[in-house]
Amino acid sequence: MEMSIIEKSPKHLRSIAEKIFEGKRISSEDGITLYKEGEPGFLGILANHVRENKNGSYVYFNRNLHIEPTNLCVFDCKFCSYSRLLKQKGDADSWEMTDEQILETIKNHNQNITEVHIVGGVHPKMDLYYFANLFKQIKSFRPDLHIKAFTAVEVEYMFRKAKVDYKKGFQILKEHGLDSIPGGGAEIFDTKIRKQICEDKCTSEQWLDIHETAHELGIHSNATVLYGHIESFENRINHMERLRKLQDKTKGFNCFIPLKFRNANNQMSHIKEISVIEDLRNYAISRIFLDNIPHLKAYWPMIGKSTAQLALQFGVDDLDGTINDSTKIYSMAGAEDQNPSMNTEQLVDLIKQAGKIPAERDTLYNVITDYSKEIPAVQG
Repeated sequence: MEMSIIEKSPKHLRSIAEKIFEGKRISSEDGITLYKEGEPGFLGILANHVRENKNGSYVYFNRNLHIEPTNLCVFDCKFCSYSRLLKQKGDADSWEMTDEQILETIKNHNQNITEVHIVGGVHPKMDLYYFANLFKQIKSFRPDLHIKAFTAVEVEYMFRKAKVDYKKGFQILKEHGLDSIPGGGAEIFDTKIRKQICEDKCTSEQWLDIHETAHELGIHSNATVLYGHIESFENRINHMERLRKLQDKTKGFNCFIPLKFRNANNQMSHIKEISVIEDLRNYAISRIFLDNIPHLKAYWPMIGKSTAQLALQFGVDDLDGTINDSTKIYSMAGAEDQNPSMNTEQLVDLIKQAGKIPAERDTLYNVITDYSKEIPAVQG
């Protein structure tokens, strides 16, 4: 049945499929063709072929906690529903956590998490040395806890403010406890699009340089794209091509995470959100094109549990983690899950229901618990 879908496709699409089945890299032109002409069933077959070659039927998750120290920010991104300008300090929907509150939050989840994920608004008072000291305090009571913190946007600002280069800044953070960095802030690398949606934050070149420097220092990272707004298919492929080239060079990206534009409560609310079908097509093409990044994540608080589960049939092999109800970046933008939280059992059940094998991982994808012996037979 699956192969008949491939066989019935036009010749030029079959030739792309042949490349993929032979383990060959597709070109940017091939990627654009898949965006313009690839039907969901066709793309799903190819994406699952790639994911199964890389990760079998496993779907990974971890026990993590998201902490957002503040949503006050010096930048004014048009798509952002989350941040508030510094002059809005004191508004009902703005916040600043103290370091005591941050540490207490972690201690309250101390025995249930393997990773703390720290990102938020770019606040001048929360600088390089503030966070270095915070990391030191976290490691004092949880030396084994993996600290994944700061998008390249946050890093660029705090290093610039501290008057240190990327290498020195990362060395300071690493010495105090930083283990890896997330992939946020990439948005879309195209200069013209970036100028329209996030002109005042770090450039695409700076984002790539920051991640390259992190990789050189043994700090792994993730990568993202913000899709479904004013970008074109060509913009998406160019974005992924630049990530693919850097990964060829450093091999430092663990995971790619497509982030869907949500249109509630921001300056781009007039733009209609794309459909779930387009989400799934985008996941599939991402998996096919980024042949050298090991994992593809569907961030379930952004797209909802049901769509994330569907994405497991379109190349996705990671669902992030248990999170908790503190992450507001997407709930404030109108995401389905307004209080995003799942415990381990719920995540395991969601994955099993999709006919996949759950595996709890640490941040670097070392398996902590393999649930393969517990998965029921899939009913045909």
